[in-house]
Amino acid sequence: MAQYVRLKFPNVVEQTKIARNGILGDFIVRYDVNRELSVGDIQILNGYFVHYFAPTDLPPLPKNVVFVLDSSASMVGTKLRQTKEALFTILQDLRPEDHFNIIGFSNRIKVWQQDRLVPVTPNNIRDAKKYIHNMSPTGGTNINSALQTGAKLLNDYIAQNDIDARSVSLIIFLTDGRPTVGETQSSKILSNTKDAIRDKFCLFTIGIGNDVDYRLLERMALENCGMTRHFQEDEDAASLLKGFYDEIGTPLLSDIRVDYPEDDVEQVTQNFFPNYFNGSEIIIAGKLINRTSDSLHVEVTASNSKKYILLKTDVAIDLPSKNDITAVPGLEDGKGDQNYIERAWSYLTIKELLNSRLKSDDNQEKEYLMEKAKSMALTYNFVTPFTFLKMREAGLHSEPPPEELIRPSTDGIGEKLQSLQGHKAPPGIRRQQDTQRIKISKTSADGDPHFVIDFPSSKFSVCFNIDGEPGDILRLVSDHKESGVTVNGQLIGAPAPPNGHKKHRTYFNTITILSNKPQRSYLEITPTRIILDDGERLILSCDRSAVVRSSSLEVSVSANSNITVTIRDTISFVILIHHYKKPAPYQKDHLGFYISNSKGLSSDSHGLLGQFLNHEVKLLQESLNTSHQQVGQNQTEALKTNLTNTLKVKGRLVPVVWKQRRIYNGQQEVDCWFAKNNADKLIDGSYKDYLASHPFDTGTASEMINSL
Repeated sequence: MAQYVRLKFPNVVEQTKIARNGILGDFIVRYDVNRELSVGDIQILNGYFVHYFAPTDLPPLPKNVVFVLDSSASMVGTKLRQTKEALFTILQDLRPEDHFNIIGFSNRIKVWQQDRLVPVTPNNIRDAKKYIHNMSPTGGTNINSALQTGAKLLNDYIAQNDIDARSVSLIIFLTDGRPTVGETQSSKILSNTKDAIRDKFCLFTIGIGNDVDYRLLERMALENCGMTRHFQEDEDAASLLKGFYDEIGTPLLSDIRVDYPEDDVEQVTQNFFPNYFNGSEIIIAGKLINRTSDSLHVEVTASNSKKYILLKTDVAIDLPSKNDITAVPGLEDGKGDQNYIERAWSYLTIKELLNSRLKSDDNQEKEYLMEKAKSMALTYNFVTPFTFLKMREAGLHSEPPPEELIRPSTDGIGEKLQSLQGHKAPPGIRRQQDTQRIKISKTSADGDPHFVIDFPSSKFSVCFNIDGEPGDILRLVSDHKESGVTVNGQLIGAPAPPNGHKKHRTYFNTITILSNKPQRSYLEITPTRIILDDGERLILSCDRSAVVRSSSLEVSVSANSNITVTIRDTISFVILIHHYKKPAPYQKDHLGFYISNSKGLSSDSHGLLGQFLNHEVKLLQESLNTSHQQVGQNQTEALKTNLTNTLKVKGRLVPVVWKQRRIYNGQQEVDCWFAKNNADKLIDGSYKDYLASHPFDTGTASEMINSL
């Protein structure tokens, strides 16, 4: 659905109220869009696609960062003062889970904390500020040794410590000059740096002033998955440095890979990124080769803290007649801006060609890449280092074609585009139909709500209803003391159908799953979203397919269909999502809860469903003299026509009648023995004994039994 924003620039009268001479300055509009954790936004037009991926509200990844700061004589005065001011603020922004160290370099290399990175604590931040405050400008500029020292420090820390496997390691390098001490040849510094880093972390470079070797810094960042920035000496370097750190200071994802079916796309731009930072945006573009397909399958895989994430969707492709647009008049030779998505693809492709040329040491390859970039730039009206803008007068009024300057992408596109240098991943996924059905058992609570218990060894099922009140929270599975698992379901109300016998209907609209082994985590599931919190909060939408996996928990979302929760590979629950397109007043979007695998639950499990998982019941025949006989399996069919039969449950006799009940996945119906009166005598105690005080109540089975 399209959204519109109205922008209003103050008129002359309004400006004079602000200042006597009006407002002098640039009118800048900054905006962002509301995004959830999903594959992002994909636009398709005239055989091209562009994919924007910019998730937010993710827990930050821990950082291991080494600051390498130039303290040579040329940094004297404003440059060093502003660098110190920026570092004081940056240190304050480090998170408790981060680790860091500082290296000052001139002709000598001075390491603040020898052979280690230290955790972020108040004392360490205080001592780091003292070290930076005492840095004084002196000597020459030994860039090579400074980077070698920083890389060795970070490599040794990674190798010798049990760091979080998904933490992000990086070096932030700042200088205002060229190498004057030690190794001064740029090609040697580049190769030495590449060999030292070995693709294990990223290098971010910052140059200040006019004397800096910007091309060296640019290529070092480009070859080591980083970014570079260049600030002029007369600029406010302190705020610019802080702004640059803000761009890379909050890593949210690592090892991001975006795949499309290899038979459907070609000439896809960079689709693997080592890191994704908060506030940035990953943009990928490509060409469609299967013009007859009605959809494009997209999969995004990434790591977030202790979780592995897989997001996937199918994007509808309109028919060509609806998808093509006509040329926009006004450009030279009648060439309109036919396809803004094709233009985005060409823009990204040209930038990648320029990056590849910058990294290449082969003259023949550099020439080929330059010619290819130049050809595309002329075709799509982009200005590059190899093309120029020519103005000419055409009659009384003319406007030049809209051209944009393209440079290698270590500066980013604007301030928000994710520009960390990754690479193109191997050929993408093969298109396949997802025909696998979820594994689901009869043991469930769904609908109004209707409960079904399957007893495989007895070869029959038992069912019952619970007539709860809106707002009630029912304890479905309670095994907190043993397996650490609790499942609660909260009811919402709806009017009763016309001519019905009930005063109202109730449905589950929230299922809460708690697990405290090996560490505490919980899931809160509604028909629209899933909140996963294991110390780090993650929000998923129910209308987008996704998989999130940690060491002991996996959550798999099938868009608008179901959520499968697997705990330690021995416990599985399936939550069905019921949406009504045109609901009647008595129909509400709701959830159904199914137990798919209960092997990991203990024999002491309790709750409305849990109490039956490790127990069997017996079906008895009622004779004329009211004595009871145990029914064999071959007699069950004959008893179905009897008006009243009896179950024996934990020594209790429960009258039941034969019913047929639909399993709400729509695939089967269940024949069951139905216990009336809110499962009186079937369940331990009464219905009210299963009411939880809040969604996260973990009352155990033993506590419940003792209260009966």
